[in-house]
Amino acid sequence: MSVRNFTFLGTGTSVGVPMLGCECRVCTSDDPRNHRFRCSVLLRLPAGNLLIDTGPELRLQLLRARVRAVHSVLFTHYHADHLMGLDDLRPIGKIIGKPVPLYCTGEVEGKIRKTFSYAFDHEIAGAARGWVPNLAFQRIDDEPFEVLGEKVTPIPLIHAQFDVYGFRVGDVAYCTDVSEIPRKSWPRLEGLKVLILDALRYHKHPAHFGLNEALDMIAKFRPERAYLTHMSHELEYEEVTRNLPSGVELAYDGLSFDF
Repeated sequence: MSVRNFTFLGTGTSVGVPMLGCECRVCTSDDPRNHRFRCSVLLRLPAGNLLIDTGPELRLQLLRARVRAVHSVLFTHYHADHLMGLDDLRPIGKIIGKPVPLYCTGEVEGKIRKTFSYAFDHEIAGAARGWVPNLAFQRIDDEPFEVLGEKVTPIPLIHAQFDVYGFRVGDVAYCTDVSEIPRKSWPRLEGLKVLILDALRYHKHPAHFGLNEALDMIAKFRPERAYLTHMSHELEYEEVTRNLPSGVELAYDGLSFDF
């Protein structure tokens, strides 16, 4: 079986860590595991590189991970910290020789078309070919679909008042930006080897799991391993790690594992 690799490109909350203007012990930490770009992950698959979300630091993330090409993109939702790096894909269409496939809901597609309208204006795109992202939408819903030869199973999640997606590829599930996992999604989280789950801070947040809620969900679904992501500056890497149960880790930017 070909090796598949999962890499955390970013593990931070919407403002990142360090946060502008903050001089707390985490924001001023010398430990690189406390430095968190906005959330994004890369799956290196036999048929190509699959990116989940395009955060504001995307160019820096891909350069740091030495990623030359992205062959498809999945979107969990349309919030700025998961979307606003999309323009950094401008060179990618030329590299892969075709429009970059974007897998998302109709709602996310609408937000992308509005936010990056210049990429879809035929007059602008024609005059500035190569200077706008070359993109192709693939509409998704709750049903599993195939990307780069892999079955991808959407996991419906609740993020405050928003309906968002997590994704399962093989025995790995990625669930960022979640305040509740609806019962209909529970079967899609069974039998996991790895669960990646939102844990914004110690206490509950209206739009995100707190640390204890995330640990409760991990205990419920019992993956072999679990990683926590989308973390704020309230969570100091070493301090939190010392108190985590066996098999649970804080993710950090650049962490990777094979699956």
